[in-house]
Amino acid sequence: MVLFDLDSTLFETYGKQEGEAFNFHYRARGYHPLLCYDGMTGDLLRARLRNGSDYTSTGVCEFMQPLFDEYLNDYPDIALLLRGDSGFATPDLYKQCESNGTSYVIRLKENKVLRVLAAELDAELADMTKDNYMDYAVVYGEFYYQAGSWDYPRRVVCKIEKPAGQFVRMPTFIVTNMESDSELLIKLYCKRGRMENFIKEGKNGFDFASVSSRLEIVNANRFQIHALTYNIFNWFRRLVLPEEMSRHMVDTIRLKLIRIAARIVRSSRYIIFKLCSSCPYKDMFYKTLDNIRGLRPQLE
Repeated sequence: MVLFDLDSTLFETYGKQEGEAFNFHYRARGYHPLLCYDGMTGDLLRARLRNGSDYTSTGVCEFMQPLFDEYLNDYPDIALLLRGDSGFATPDLYKQCESNGTSYVIRLKENKVLRVLAAELDAELADMTKDNYMDYAVVYGEFYYQAGSWDYPRRVVCKIEKPAGQFVRMPTFIVTNMESDSELLIKLYCKRGRMENFIKEGKNGFDFASVSSRLEIVNANRFQIHALTYNIFNWFRRLVLPEEMSRHMVDTIRLKLIRIAARIVRSSRYIIFKLCSSCPYKDMFYKTLDNIRGLRPQLE
């Protein structure tokens, strides 16, 4: 299965870059790029630099279609699943997923109609907590819902929870074309929080937000180069790093395995890396080299 994780972020600008604008969601000036990660591996499958004033879902169908085409044509047996927050709650994207045989879980913004449809669940939770207002409690359910812009009703799974020590009840609504249990689908959606770490690593570790040129095309090309660097490092981490090291962020890996003192000794036949005898991560360094030697790439 391939899990398409959709999101957007802000690349702040500090000059008069072409295409930058004030973004009301982030309350700052900059670009508003669109990103699609593989939610299973963290690979950045597709990225596009957009104007700062673009809404979250602007151009998303055009952005996603090449990915759908690639996987449907080259890997027709692989199941596809798309996950996105409420910024991507647009019927055009639902229809695109359905026409391309792709499952989806997309959050809906709370509204009066959804609250009415979930009234029974809310009453159930209220009854559960009437004698205990302090502990955490949650209920799950589902119903069919049709917004004014939709051609037909779609399944909506719902979670209403009461946080521990609070009196408020917090609803979550997810539209989906999947038939799985409501609780499982809600938990599947909530795991998209990992994507925030992917974006954070791209910004902090690979300088995604380096958009200092006056020209938008230069900034867009620079972003693609940084995205490629991120993916190459992500493959390196997944394929050859020892398991105990692969869980770290790129800055930690650089500090422990790359930016370390070593002496290079060259002979007629060999290049020898001599590490300090007290280097705390030398075993992982040599294990990584052994894993690189063991790679058997298939070149076509």
